[in-house]
Amino acid sequence: MFDNKVLMITGGTGSFGNTVLKRFLDTAVKEIIVFSRDEKKQEDMRIALNNPKVKFHIGDVRNYESISRAMVGVDYVFHAAALKQVPSCEFYPMEAVLTNIIGTENVLNAAIDNKVQRVVLLSTDKAVYPINAMGISKAMGEKVLIAKSRTVREGGPVLCATRYGNVMASRGSAIPLFVDKIKAGAPLTVTDPNMTRFLMSLEDSVDLVLHAFEHGKQGDIFVQKAPASTIGDLTNALKELFKSDVPVNIIGTRHGEKLYESLVSREEMAKAKDMGRYYRIPADNRDLNYDKFIIEGQPEANAIDDYTSHNTDLLVGEDIKKLLMTLSYIRSSLGQ
Repeated sequence: MFDNKVLMITGGTGSFGNTVLKRFLDTAVKEIIVFSRDEKKQEDMRIALNNPKVKFHIGDVRNYESISRAMVGVDYVFHAAALKQVPSCEFYPMEAVLTNIIGTENVLNAAIDNKVQRVVLLSTDKAVYPINAMGISKAMGEKVLIAKSRTVREGGPVLCATRYGNVMASRGSAIPLFVDKIKAGAPLTVTDPNMTRFLMSLEDSVDLVLHAFEHGKQGDIFVQKAPASTIGDLTNALKELFKSDVPVNIIGTRHGEKLYESLVSREEMAKAKDMGRYYRIPADNRDLNYDKFIIEGQPEANAIDDYTSHNTDLLVGEDIKKLLMTLSYIRSSLGQ
């Protein structure tokens, strides 16, 4: 599918972009465009890769002209550019709006105008029943994509999305922070040890995007089934792996944090398609006919729970350690 094609990754200098590049550089893909606004990270990546297949474009998804010019001749887009840190989005919510909502619309409009074939938006579990600015902005990004998918003319790009939970060992996530503190002999700071989070690897996140890429129809959202653990059990597993006895300080939840995350809402589960490893959530493609919404309605869906980090497979002890040891980051940190 990617042979002799041009792929763009927005926010391509991040953890996801680096993992995609590792996956694709030895394939027959014609060119990969890394689009981001961080020139230092681009320069570091350019030096490290030294690969003529990879092209770098400085720009910002907030600026339509910037992303549209970069997208000329592109076949496929992975839209990973986003503001992802919950506390910073709480303090600067309009910045989240500009990047995660308006930036997403700019990417989608540029893809339509440049006759791109497919776009996959990377979303987050925090977009389900959102209580923080980051989740609200990502939820609106999903809504923009679904609305846009209804208006794409025949021959236009297929617009779909993926939604996933915490990506283990990704930049800025909890595991690298805990490992750094353990190595430094510093206390670990935990907001709430009973808090649960999904556990996915970077490779899993790329698999999910490729699955969406191959199987997605207009407006689809894809979710990977994933295990979870409590933050308390995760820190204990890391301490045991690194043979550390550093103390754990409980500091209380931060701005906008949830006790658990949902990957698929109750309403979405009622119509989701179980594909084995993944759920496919099809878009509601009814038109704006008010009779259907106000007079006719629709049959009541069967009651079903949402899919959360509380009711998925909850890992403890040795199972968490086994999962952690599948990460190259953990193995290299342990000197293996």
